[in-house]
Amino acid sequence: MSDPIDRNGLAPRFWEKKPLAKLSKAEWEALCDGCGKCCLNKLEDEETGEVALTRVACRLFDDSTCRCAQYPIRHQFVPECIVLKPTNIDEHAYWMPQTCAYRLLWEGKPLFDWHPLISGDPETVHEAGVSMRDRTVPEFEIGEDDWEDHIIEEPI
Repeated sequence: MSDPIDRNGLAPRFWEKKPLAKLSKAEWEALCDGCGKCCLNKLEDEETGEVALTRVACRLFDDSTCRCAQYPIRHQFVPECIVLKPTNIDEHAYWMPQTCAYRLLWEGKPLFDWHPLISGDPETVHEAGVSMRDRTVPEFEIGEDDWEDHIIEEPI
């Protein structure tokens, strides 16, 4: 007997039953909690490899919705935007936020209770204070040399 399907067409707790590499496109996309932290500019220490998040958001980030304002065509404006997928997560998970579902599952950790897949409500990520809703500074307002002034501590 197969698993029941939820209202989004996904099996309940599918992320606990399959490795990341076996997730469907819909399952992969559903893992995104909508926090917006992946759209923040990051600083990487060349000596230690440590990655720090900044409050400086990508020029396409809408911090009222925590979404990319031009997601389908973002590479036309931000060619360096990484499309995280099961085939490249080993290469990119280290710079993902500590609360990111992709990183958590890659590290073998469970999702937080506020994650929409657990709570059933996309607002819980914002209510928990984990998202970047109304907390960012647009990159065009900050010089690249000033990003260090906007480092934020994880997890938010």
